[in-house]
Amino acid sequence: MVIRSSQYIISSPDYTKCPKPDRPEYAFIGRSNVGKSSLINMIAGNEKLAKTSGSPGKTQLINHFALESSNSRDEKNKIQHWYIVDLPGYGFAKVSQTQRKKWERMIEDYLRKRTNLAQVFLLVDSRHSPQKIDLEFLDELGKWQVPFSIIFTKSDKENQRIVSLNVKAFFERMRETWQFLPAHVITSAVKKSGRDKILTWIEEMNAEWESE
Repeated sequence: MVIRSSQYIISSPDYTKCPKPDRPEYAFIGRSNVGKSSLINMIAGNEKLAKTSGSPGKTQLINHFALESSNSRDEKNKIQHWYIVDLPGYGFAKVSQTQRKKWERMIEDYLRKRTNLAQVFLLVDSRHSPQKIDLEFLDELGKWQVPFSIIFTKSDKENQRIVSLNVKAFFERMRETWQFLPAHVITSAVKKSGRDKILTWIEEMNAEWESE
């Protein structure tokens, strides 16, 4: 896949205010400070697309980015149109309980009711052992029957042996309650590792969307 263009479209307070669901979209979510904005920018090949911040909890709305891409192996070079969606992080953002509940409701409504949602990419920090909050969110996605894959982030910031052990431990925890394990990729926004695999996934899902 070759990214031809990417641009910010709109930030919405709930799923009913999102753009018309006329193309597939891919939502990115994870704990606060998991490196979501940096990963989105890496995928899009645009360092200025999603705003990065050192302070957790800066993303508070449903943010849509429109992308155009083409398949470099396609002789006709057909253009694909799709959305990346940046969702608020969950976890340790310093907000009131009322605001936290509001975010949770906004995220749940979006994930369960957005008709063109093709896939959720759940971001997990590869530097850490399995976190209860990530596993609990996975269980929610399963309960809601939302399709998802896992992206392990920040692999460049830890010894690769530790990263491998953390990924292995994460799936061992999942096996306690999950019969099937999701697809996953280990990434580094700094080294741009994992980008090709994610774009290949998206390209294949875009093709499925078009065929349906």
